[in-house]
Amino acid sequence: MRYAPTTYPVHELIRKRWSPRSFTSQPVAPDALNQVFEAAAWAASAMNEQPWRYIYAHKSDQETFQKLVDCLLPGNQPWAKNAPVLILSLVKTHYDNGNPNGAALHDLGMANANLILEATALDLHGHFMAGFDANKAREAFRIPESLQPVAMLALGYVGEADQLEEPFLSREKAPRQRKPVSEIAFHSQLPA
Repeated sequence: MRYAPTTYPVHELIRKRWSPRSFTSQPVAPDALNQVFEAAAWAASAMNEQPWRYIYAHKSDQETFQKLVDCLLPGNQPWAKNAPVLILSLVKTHYDNGNPNGAALHDLGMANANLILEATALDLHGHFMAGFDANKAREAFRIPESLQPVAMLALGYVGEADQLEEPFLSREKAPRQRKPVSEIAFHSQLPA
């Protein structure tokens, strides 16, 4: 397991969560997938709007799974196609009264965070990707204008890094790192 080397103590699920590119062929049980979506459903949201939506496919659903693979940019397809589940996350950008929901993307982020932490608790791991063609996804899944495709997620059980080819192998084995807290959190104001 590749635990995050934190400076301050954080919950084990946060330290354990990471974004692999290598997955085993073990399927994700439907109940486990429903459990991670249930966790997403309970995320906080402005006005309790719950603006997140998900389109997903198990690898065994070859037609829908391939449509999701085809939406990925070429840099993500070689490894993501091996995940047992692909998920497209979308957000409803306006309230029912037509007013824009300025917190919609934030709220989808909260739902995705709940989803991935619940997945981590089940020994599942996921890799979120912005590298996909939103217009292709919109067409392939007849997504209405009221929903914005935001990110895709490859989800499954971590596989051996050595099954990856370059440049993915090096990325998989690279040390985990983050900016220090002093570079992201500031008392009173941002530095000049």
